[in-house]
Amino acid sequence: MGDAVSGPQGGESGDGPFEWCHGEKMMRSSSSRKILTTAKGLGTERKREFPKTKTIPCSSGHTQPVPSPLSYYMHRNPVLFHQFETSFNHFIELVVPFFLFLGRRMCILHGILQILFQVLLILSGNLSFLNWLTIVPSLACFDDASLSFLFSSKEGLVKDQVSKLQAQESAGEGPPKTYGFYVRQLVNVALGVLLIYLSIPVVLNLLNSRQVMNTSFNPLRIVNTYGAFGSITKERTEVIIQGTSSSDPNDPNTVWEEYEFMCKPGNLTRRPCVISPYHYRLDWLMWFAAFQTYEQNEWVIHLAGKLLANDNATSSLIAFNPFMDKSPPRWIRGEHFKYKYSRPWGSHASEGKWWIRKRIGPYFPPVNLQGLKKYFQSRSWPLPSSP
Repeated sequence: MGDAVSGPQGGESGDGPFEWCHGEKMMRSSSSRKILTTAKGLGTERKREFPKTKTIPCSSGHTQPVPSPLSYYMHRNPVLFHQFETSFNHFIELVVPFFLFLGRRMCILHGILQILFQVLLILSGNLSFLNWLTIVPSLACFDDASLSFLFSSKEGLVKDQVSKLQAQESAGEGPPKTYGFYVRQLVNVALGVLLIYLSIPVVLNLLNSRQVMNTSFNPLRIVNTYGAFGSITKERTEVIIQGTSSSDPNDPNTVWEEYEFMCKPGNLTRRPCVISPYHYRLDWLMWFAAFQTYEQNEWVIHLAGKLLANDNATSSLIAFNPFMDKSPPRWIRGEHFKYKYSRPWGSHASEGKWWIRKRIGPYFPPVNLQGLKKYFQSRSWPLPSSP
């Protein structure tokens, strides 16, 4: 699959308790910018989805990339509940960020509300690591006093040492300010001015009705706009990949077997999964591909070619390959379906079905390895070979 399903890798870093204590104000200032820009960006993104509506739009649990079990039940809540949660969403993302500038108590309240909101999103949807990352800068809203209950008061331990350092600073007994201190202050101010200057086009873009998503406005790429969901649909559609061993894909009696992905909807009786903070990128890409055509998502055909060859690496990215322990399929096709939740305690749910689906039509026509040869060569893709 190449880069289409690869993901970034990261390392770990951390500061000691004293470095955290002395760097707290700087960290809170930096985190305030991160929280404000993140929340405001998300908020304006939500507003852009529903322009000029007379009533409060309702959020829909089945339009997430990979719904969770709780999404199934939240989706069936009354309309008033959905209107309330949409209003609460806008309040958290458009109003609460300004609590950062209203003093210590409001800053702490902001941290509590933001973290609770992100936890709610984690429980009600599989948005990979996005919500977990948003929690991280919110932790800086809590100062030493608000977090002191987490540490022991025994003499000589971290809490006791930090308290003594803070008492010395309050009494003016801290270490004398050196030349390096003023240099750091100057560098901090210069970086702040630079960020404000570079943020001007970003802020103007956020306020624009024709907002551009996932764009950098300068070669340094220090500030940019980001939006995982610049727009969403009101209905859920899925691309279902099917294979057959039949020599004639157009024969009405041909038996097509479905490939099952790790978490995205497919099998009607499979319960929605819980994966957060893990991220099945291929499942997400399949969700985005269903919005468009295969011509706009050529990697889907690349995926089909790999499955035609029973490629082991590709098969490891999905939950079930019906041809894994036998000869590869002769043909593979993509079918386009509309999915919606079954009604709890309804007839479909009584049959063990979480989903109801209706065929829209073909997503891509039946293809085989021989027919894909020129397609792969024109894109400089190595043609998969059957084992």
